[in-house]
Amino acid sequence: MSLRPTLETRKAVPTMEGAGVHLHRAFGFQDPSELDPFLLFDDFRNDTPAHFEKGFPWHPHRGIETITYVLNGEVDHGDSLGNTGTLGAGSVQWMTAGSGILHQEMPRGNAQGQMHGFQLWGNLPSSLKMTAPRYQDVEAKEIPEIIDDDGTKVRVIVGEFWGKKGPVDGIAADPQYLDVTILAGVKKTFRIDTYRRAFAYVFEGAGAFADASNPSGVLLEKEVAGEEVNIRDLSGDRTLIRFGKGDEITVQAGPEGMRFLLISGAPINEPVAWHGPIVMNTQEELMQAMRDLRNDTFIKPAH
Repeated sequence: MSLRPTLETRKAVPTMEGAGVHLHRAFGFQDPSELDPFLLFDDFRNDTPAHFEKGFPWHPHRGIETITYVLNGEVDHGDSLGNTGTLGAGSVQWMTAGSGILHQEMPRGNAQGQMHGFQLWGNLPSSLKMTAPRYQDVEAKEIPEIIDDDGTKVRVIVGEFWGKKGPVDGIAADPQYLDVTILAGVKKTFRIDTYRRAFAYVFEGAGAFADASNPSGVLLEKEVAGEEVNIRDLSGDRTLIRFGKGDEITVQAGPEGMRFLLISGAPINEPVAWHGPIVMNTQEELMQAMRDLRNDTFIKPAH
């Protein structure tokens, strides 16, 4: 076994999208090779309805897949093919835009006005860029949850982990998407296929991810459940951790415990031509997509 080094730790950046939705972006619209096959990751979390209720009105997608995971509140969605639905708390939607789709997403807060969810964009290989669009809507009750002896809880959204298989399948990036909760002071190791790109996104509590290189930073000593716990370089709320190559990652939760997403996927290693929600392989393909939008030929007939 080889421990994956931590290549980078960075905070998500506040930004606005759609019709004025306030969110935090962990990565996106930068070097697409960094986390290939993943292109963008947004954390849309807000307790003020005015900061999200106008949502994401009609907009196009082509050449990618979008993964929406809702923790609090709901997201109503509809598309140009007539599909409609609502994502509730704990549910996930995997949308394959493929050859092209126009859709909208309108978030609504829970009884307390809170909204929290994540959206991840996964690239499609050239052979599937123009595939037929499709959806996979998965309710919270369909997502397997595993609780280990030390209290570590893992929701398996996509892929296989600890003998359980997530309900979303047939995804081009063949990803693993886990929602992990670790109790205070617990140290845990997770296996990840060597050939996958991987990142973690902390959204509750804090913890220290072990590094294959020599440890650095200030060593913190905290008392958890009556025991001294040594923790170095805590990564807290809204922090992205990007890993290098290796077979596993190790993390030790801080004194308040932690919750994070652990996501990995097989790199596509193809050229990327990218403009907003349209991601192709060449500039000519990108220009064709723009022409299709202008000429009302963006939506392809079903075969």
